[in-house]
Amino acid sequence: MENQKLPNATIVLVLGILSVLTICCYGIFSVILGAIGLVLANKDAKLYAMNPTLYTNYSNLKIGKVLNIIGLVLGAVFLIAIIAMVVSLGEEGLMQMQQELLRRQGLQ
Repeated sequence: MENQKLPNATIVLVLGILSVLTICCYGIFSVILGAIGLVLANKDAKLYAMNPTLYTNYSNLKIGKVLNIIGLVLGAVFLIAIIAMVVSLGEEGLMQMQQELLRRQGLQ
């Protein structure tokens, strides 16, 4: 029987990379992409567990799953930090802090 590739392994890897890269976008994109990647990774892992000799690219799936976990966790931490800053400082406090930072850098 000919070996096949897992159907979502490449997609999981790409989503993992994008999840890590989008952490700085307030964490929301990272959390979304990481969650989607983990769902697809778990689906393919179950498929692989049923017949491991049939599939060849399980290593891509494992790497993608790790990247998705990293992106999801760091994105969630960053998102929680942003929410905590907004709640504690309020919108006006954040704007004042931004203006103060710009003034210190000589941009304003």
